[in-house]
Amino acid sequence: MSPRELKEAFFRNLNGTSLQEVALGSFLSPLCLIGRGLLLILYHQANKTHLLPLPVISHLLLDFSVLILPLVLSCTLLSSHLHEVAIIIMIVDLSIMVYLSNQQPPVNTVSTFLQSHVQLHHVPFVTLFRVAVNVKTAISILAVDFSVFPRRYAKTETYGTGVMDYGVGGFVFANALVCPEARRKNTSGSKMKHIAQQILSVWPLFALGMGRLLSVKMTGYHEHVTEYGVHWNFFFTLAIVRVAASIIFTVLPPSQSWIFALLISGIYQFTLDTSGLKAFIIHNNDREKDFLHANKEGVFSTLGYVAIYMAGVQVGLYVMQPRSQVRQWVKALCNLLLGCFVLYAALCICQTLVEPVSRRLANLPFCMWSVAQSLFLMSTLGLADMVLLFSQRTSGCHIVPSSWTMCEKQSDSVSGKKPVEIEKYCFVQAVSRNQLLYFLLANVLTGLTNFTVDTINCSSLISVCVLLFYMLTNCTIMYVLHLCGITVKFW
Repeated sequence: MSPRELKEAFFRNLNGTSLQEVALGSFLSPLCLIGRGLLLILYHQANKTHLLPLPVISHLLLDFSVLILPLVLSCTLLSSHLHEVAIIIMIVDLSIMVYLSNQQPPVNTVSTFLQSHVQLHHVPFVTLFRVAVNVKTAISILAVDFSVFPRRYAKTETYGTGVMDYGVGGFVFANALVCPEARRKNTSGSKMKHIAQQILSVWPLFALGMGRLLSVKMTGYHEHVTEYGVHWNFFFTLAIVRVAASIIFTVLPPSQSWIFALLISGIYQFTLDTSGLKAFIIHNNDREKDFLHANKEGVFSTLGYVAIYMAGVQVGLYVMQPRSQVRQWVKALCNLLLGCFVLYAALCICQTLVEPVSRRLANLPFCMWSVAQSLFLMSTLGLADMVLLFSQRTSGCHIVPSSWTMCEKQSDSVSGKKPVEIEKYCFVQAVSRNQLLYFLLANVLTGLTNFTVDTINCSSLISVCVLLFYMLTNCTIMYVLHLCGITVKFW
């Protein structure tokens, strides 16, 4: 077999892992976030300053060591010990919290904390969720080419739940959270003009899709045809989903998008079960007939991704509602967590009575799982941020970047601002500033690494070192752009 055939065989006939393992792996991000915030508070209490020595380098290394390194190790060398990793990080977090609480008199109770106010100008856990999905995606798209990355985490062939299967659904959901409709952005002009604007706004995605298609075909880069098809790729899916959603919102109010999410996923699943569509998509020996046969996975799975996007818009509308009191945010986060558990319960029933999760089909169970897992990650990140907010209040230092800022009264919640300095050296803000560029750069570096490194035959230690260097390179570029105040726009 040629090297290309060996790599393509490396991705075939995979069945994924359990729902619980995917959820546990994502739970590491909130734990790492708490740890990073507590370390900054601990340093502030010891040195009475919110910046580390040599802040340009030290803050990047801190964020990389606490937010990135555990994620890389958890999907490589420590993938068989996720429970132990999570427990160790929890013990470290709790130990720091106990130490901090003993340094200050207990003057702030939970009840007074819940009555306090936070800034209104941003929702930190939405940013954290979008960055977490992007970072995990960046890690996985290269890690999957190494044998140290468990095959159960890779994208499944037809049915199953791999970590990377959630990645695509989570990416679509993350985009929906901050779309104009979710942010209640008023559209001026006619509906047709708005649709035309949205079509023009996704040209970078179409361009990136064409760029990836041409580069793959011209270089002979390995590809998994049953993932999206012969010519299709995820950039095309993102573009089509955005345009389709814009057209839908010309006739359907965004506040009712959950209804369309249910309708489109339900009708699509009914069609899969009662017609020959499912067999048509899964059958893999008729690629040469025409464009539809060649790219049937990419074309038809778009319906499922539109449903996920619509659900994301509904959630975005909910979390973007103005709230200033901590109690209100805790209630909102608990509601998101409740919605997550309801969807997981429905998913278990659906997998038993209908069919298992299939990213290849983007069927109803896949849509439910993508939304449920997104709600779980987002709500746990929000609750982690609440833990940090409580720690900031009890310790008296309000210097944690990408976190809520406490206000003395409700009127301050509109005008209060976090110190600019600490946000300037924040890796999360760096990725958030240039999300699409970060994703594009990760894809380019992944291709370059595959052309220069024999990924399949690398030892575990070399594989992890390559992954860490790749992530450090990607993160450093985003960090430098952020320090320079550069936002790369493609439109």
